Amino acid sequence: MNKLTEEQIAENLVNLNGWYLENNSIKKKFKTKGFPQTMGLVAEIGALCQQFDHHPDYLTLKYSEVEVSFSTHSIGGISEKDFEIAKQIDLL
Repeated sequence: MNKLTEEQIAENLVNLNGWYLENNSIKKKFKTKGFPQTMGLVAEIGALCQQFDHHPDYLTLKYSEVEVSFSTHSIGGISEKDFEIAKQIDLL
C-alpha cells in the first residue's frame, strides 16, 4: 500500500461529496435528523470499518451530527484504502 501524493489526494477528493483534507486525514461531517439516527449511522460506520479492517482516526458524534476522519497509520498518510472506505460510508 502506497502513500498518495497531494495531487492524487486532490484528484480523489473531487470524486467524493463533502470529504475534505485536514491534518493529513480525509474527513467528512454528516448531519442527521436526531440522536437515534446519529447512533444508527455510527453503528453502521463501525460495522463497515470492521468489515474493511480499516478504522477511523476518530469518529465524533453530537446530537444530530457525525464527523469521521481517516488516514492509514501504517504508511503515515492517506492511501487508496481511505478513499475506498469513504466511498462505502457515503453509500450508507
